[in-house]
Amino acid sequence: MRVAIASRIFDPEPSAASFRLAALASGFARSGDRVRVLTVQPVKQLREPGGAATERQVPYRVTRFPVLRDRSGYVRGYLQYLSFDIPLFFRILFGPKQDAIIVEPPPTTVLFATLAASIRRTPVFAYAADVWSDASASTGAPSLVVNVVRRMERFAWNRARGVYSVNAGVTERVRQIAPRAVVETVGNGIDTAVFTPDAGDGAADNNGAGSTVRHPYAIYTGTASEWQGAEIFVRAIAQLQDSGTPLKLVFLGQGTALPALKLLAEERGADVEFHDPVPPAQAAAWQRGAAVSVASIKPGAGYDFAYPTKIFAAWACGTPVVYAGPGPAREVLAATPHLGAGVDFEPGVVAAALKDIACERENSRPAIAAWAQANVSLAGVADRATSFTHARLREAHGSSARGRQ
Repeated sequence: MRVAIASRIFDPEPSAASFRLAALASGFARSGDRVRVLTVQPVKQLREPGGAATERQVPYRVTRFPVLRDRSGYVRGYLQYLSFDIPLFFRILFGPKQDAIIVEPPPTTVLFATLAASIRRTPVFAYAADVWSDASASTGAPSLVVNVVRRMERFAWNRARGVYSVNAGVTERVRQIAPRAVVETVGNGIDTAVFTPDAGDGAADNNGAGSTVRHPYAIYTGTASEWQGAEIFVRAIAQLQDSGTPLKLVFLGQGTALPALKLLAEERGADVEFHDPVPPAQAAAWQRGAAVSVASIKPGAGYDFAYPTKIFAAWACGTPVVYAGPGPAREVLAATPHLGAGVDFEPGVVAAALKDIACERENSRPAIAAWAQANVSLAGVADRATSFTHARLREAHGSSARGRQ
């Protein structure tokens, strides 16, 4: 089978979508399918000196196209999305014929890909890692924008041959918005071949932090958006600092909330550092060096069902997590306390949990990593997604054959 994966972000750019889609591409390749990834040129710091994208030896083909980025280097914003979506439309329309196209949000990308694929009579599978219309509403977007985004999601999900969902909460929301959608909860996870408790190959682990970071430190990796509420950790670190607990907070990544976070850290005099995104292997080294990893979802932001992937990355490296806010992560942490702590979205409560886990509690890193390997490996997620895709395509082929008899 010929499969294309279309996404505005992909390996080597460190993000949940990059890890998830790279695993999916490998999963299709393991099934004997020919896989082509339609994506963008990565940010400059992730390219080789000659300007070519740094590629691992992978069993699939990656084709890249230049794209507009915002000031933080992220492909986020209407013009940035369209700079990928419009070329993608023609790449699908005039590119090699595919048996299936898997499309990663934003909804504009799914819309353009669906329109082009419809002309080519190619089945589309949409990845619902989250619900963008709900996210738009949570950030205070005008109702007109929220309604347009929701219409795009409904159109694409209803027309898709199948929709991959990352958890039960997302599945339920997709079905509410698009009742005709065929949704499969494939789960979510992390690449446990990259995010490991050991540096591997006997190499010394170097988190690249330079001389400024000393143990212990807490780390927030990946995207920091308004609805995630990462300011809770800046306030908690400031409280710990005032009480004499020397715990630094490191942000490693990008996102629209970073300017406000930097301003808050400066106002509070909090011991916080901000670093640009790094390739996955380096991100894993940062995770291994941390005393604790942090993640959050702001309550009432419309994302109570979310399960941040940065949590999986931490666990795979053997690092305990302090999670603030609602959602399924709280349930897992309550049932499996050696993985860390799930707490309410309050600075004092978060500060107490950080102190306990980073400075006082004895954490079993091998046990944490072993649990992650068994429960949140992306290989299993990819296998479920490929099986669902093949089954849906066989079902449609069988229906067509019966119709011709």
